[in-house]
Amino acid sequence: MVKICCIGAGYVGGPTMAVIALKCPSIEVVVVDISVSRIMAWNSDQLPIYEPGLDEVVKQCRGKNLFFSTDVERHVAEADIIFVSVNTPTKTRGLGAGKAADLTYWESAARMIADVSKSNKIVVEKSTVPVKTAEAIEKILSHNSKGIKYQILSNPEFLAEGTAIQDLFNPDRVLIGGRETPEGQKAIQALKNVYAHWVPEDRILSTNLWSAELSKLAANAFLAQRISSVNAMSALCEATGADVSQVSHAVGKDTRIGPKFLNASVGFGGSCFQKDILNLVYICECNGLTEVANYWKQVIKVNDYQKNRFVNRVVSSMFNTVSGKKIAILGFAFKKDTGDTRETPAIDVCKGLLGDKAHLSIYDPQVTEDQIQRDLSMNKFDWDHPIHLQPMSPTSVKQVSVVWDAYEATKDAHGICILTEWDEFKKLDYKKIFDSMQKPAFVFDGRNIANVEKLREIGFIVYSIGKPLDPWLKDMPAMA
Repeated sequence: MVKICCIGAGYVGGPTMAVIALKCPSIEVVVVDISVSRIMAWNSDQLPIYEPGLDEVVKQCRGKNLFFSTDVERHVAEADIIFVSVNTPTKTRGLGAGKAADLTYWESAARMIADVSKSNKIVVEKSTVPVKTAEAIEKILSHNSKGIKYQILSNPEFLAEGTAIQDLFNPDRVLIGGRETPEGQKAIQALKNVYAHWVPEDRILSTNLWSAELSKLAANAFLAQRISSVNAMSALCEATGADVSQVSHAVGKDTRIGPKFLNASVGFGGSCFQKDILNLVYICECNGLTEVANYWKQVIKVNDYQKNRFVNRVVSSMFNTVSGKKIAILGFAFKKDTGDTRETPAIDVCKGLLGDKAHLSIYDPQVTEDQIQRDLSMNKFDWDHPIHLQPMSPTSVKQVSVVWDAYEATKDAHGICILTEWDEFKKLDYKKIFDSMQKPAFVFDGRNIANVEKLREIGFIVYSIGKPLDPWLKDMPAMA
């Protein structure tokens, strides 16, 4: 019986291993993590992450061929294939600070594998890592090998949160990078055999190690670039009276471009886009490719510009001050159908408004108060370290209250910021909300999900990203 062990029970490791266990009943899959609370959650009815369909998959396999354990060393020693899915945060100090990936957790995982292994292993990098990580891991393992042979593979994940289970059931492609030696090819084949249980042969691509590692960074950079492109256009649309939805619809009809990832918004978020682009920038700089680095930096700059622009719109619309005013924040996750707040644009928007002394009332159907308070008081990049190494429960931000209902959030507010495109926000009774708010009542739609005409009929002053401006907003400066 093939035994698989995955180090790291996070957003990638958990769902990926659950689906492998479901699709390969003959393989024993164990997910290990040093965080006791996280493993306890995976073994409970309340899983540590929210992902549509994940519950069912875990419950079908858990205790049969899917196990979650804190006994890291034992399961690593017994495994034939070891997936490493640990945090790779951006460095905050030292060489490459603010851009380079911090491989501390990766390196300690590799050293532990070398310490406890008694048989040959295939080691698979699953976390997003910078190009050439495999080479570093290979060196650590071979220098500590005690006669044991290791093959390193790169198998990047291309999951989108909110649809991760569907993405795993029916992937566009599975990418496996390995050495171009007979042993390397044999290792690739072994991993191919696992995926082949449910993924068609022609969707399993094999490449060399560097190509696999770089493909992941490139894919995320291209996706983020599309969002920044349409967001840059949204600013121009507002200035000229064009409608960004009409423009992106027309552009997306070109089959060479396609319609996906062309929704203008307050900005992109999520754990990978910014981190992967910063990584790409650092790799370019290390290789003396300054122009290439600057090109990709611009994608992040436009994203930051978009968030600032949104905050400035809010403040300038409200007589240039939000001090002491209650503002309702609807949605805090970086996109709908996930409770994930990593790098969510809501953090920067909230911090911008708090900087102007606004009082925020935040509602998100999937994000806890503890998480929101933590995000608003954390330093940049802190979120990407394992939970027990993050700053302890932060001092809560005074001007923030977290509520469990959109009507509670909007009561007596001067303005509403829609920052996540949750379906329920489209169905709210906005007349009831309008009646309970201070006047003039504003809606700032950061996701273009509101029915602007209807809201204006009710009496709201509405700002929608990339849409022709409300007469009220025309007289206000766009950028402070």
